[in-house]
Parts: sequence; structure tokens; C-alpha cells
Amino acid sequence: MAQLRQEISRMQGQKPINGQLEGKLRLGPVNNAFPQKIFPLGAIHEWITTSGATAAATTGFIAAILGDLMRDNGPSVWISPDGLLFPPGFSTFGLQPDRILFVQVKKEKDICWAMETCLQMEGLSAVVSELPALDFNISRRLQLAVEKSGVTGFVMRTNRNLHPTACVSRWRISAAPSYHEQSLPGVTLPCWNVELLKMRGGSTGRWKLLWQDGGFQEPVVDRVANPSLLRKIS
Repeated sequence: MAQLRQEISRMQGQKPINGQLEGKLRLGPVNNAFPQKIFPLGAIHEWITTSGATAAATTGFIAAILGDLMRDNGPSVWISPDGLLFPPGFSTFGLQPDRILFVQVKKEKDICWAMETCLQMEGLSAVVSELPALDFNISRRLQLAVEKSGVTGFVMRTNRNLHPTACVSRWRISAAPSYHEQSLPGVTLPCWNVELLKMRGGSTGRWKLLWQDGGFQEPVVDRVANPSLLRKIS
């Protein structure tokens, strides 16, 4: 069955899962939604951001993932149209900003070109871009690029239209109230509401996650909740 899943993933354009990230991607219970419980590499992952607040929450979430992807691998590229990122803040999530090439590109067509070009560069860990919209043709071109290079792509898009794309996964991230186990007031541990709307070969689900001890985990009060939020994709 494991070999069959690998073959199906290969036919769908996903890089074969070799276990390199097993235990390294600190996404807590979300890992159970991935094929073989391992985050898909060499694939395009789509992130829906419809406001400045969700964009900021998504940026932090992706930064944490990049910190794990780049731990023993090459640098990454982050393409943005506005240059509003605050790179020193990435170190909160174990990501060293000096290992990321930040590129500012204004026009949408130039962002698409820049991302496709970077995704073709073997040796990079990942490429992140911020796009107003993402249609099937663009996503397919990006997916074809990563199938050759093995680089992982993250597309943050602002268009609310949930039309089909060739991306392996689709996420929606928003900020949640900060958390402390003893319910102390004030700013404590950062939290996210995480929705995995699509995962090819895996499961969908919703979680509330907090960042603690260098990784994502569920708040104590949520760990006893019914874990039936996951459903298999046929």
C-alpha cells in the first residue's frame, strides 16, 4: 500500500516522500493530515489571505515551516509586491532571515515570472510569493516547475474565489487570541486558527495551534476535543 501511495503521488506530480522531514516539521496534529504524515515537498501550496490581518498570520505560519525546511537545506526566496515584511521577526520561529533572498516586484505578471524562474533553481529549499490571484494555468506552470527542481512553493493569494488550482494543498490561516495555560492576562503565547481546505492524498481539518518550545501544538484545552475534524479525500 505504501508503494502504491508513492506511485499515485508521483503520477499526480508530487515529489516521492522519503521520510527526510519525518519528525522535523513541527506542525503538531496537522502532520496527521499529510500523506504518510509527512509534509509534501516539491509541490505548490496555496494560502488564502483576504486581509492584512490574515496575511500577517499566514506570514508567521509559513515562516515557521520554512525554518524547518531550511534547517539542513538550501536558502529560500520570498517575493513580495510591497516590501512590508519585517525579516528580524522571522527569528521568533527559528528562521534566520539572512538565509532568505527578499525580492520586491510590483506587477502581477512579473511576480509570476519571478516565482516560476526561482522554482526552477535546484538547491533552493522554497520560494514564497504574494499574488493577487491564482488561476489553474498559472498554478499548473508553477507545479510543473517544482516537479523538475524539487523546490517547494508557497503562494499567498488575496482573491477570495476558491476556483480549482493545480496546487497540492490549500490553507486558510487567521490569528487567534493568545494563550496561557493558567489563563493569565496580557500577551502570552501566539495562536493561529488553521484550516486545511485541501490536501491531495491526505485529509482536511481545522485546528487551533499555539507556538511554544520551538513548534506548533494544540492548547491543553483543545487536546481533549473530538479529533473527528479530519475527513478523507476520495
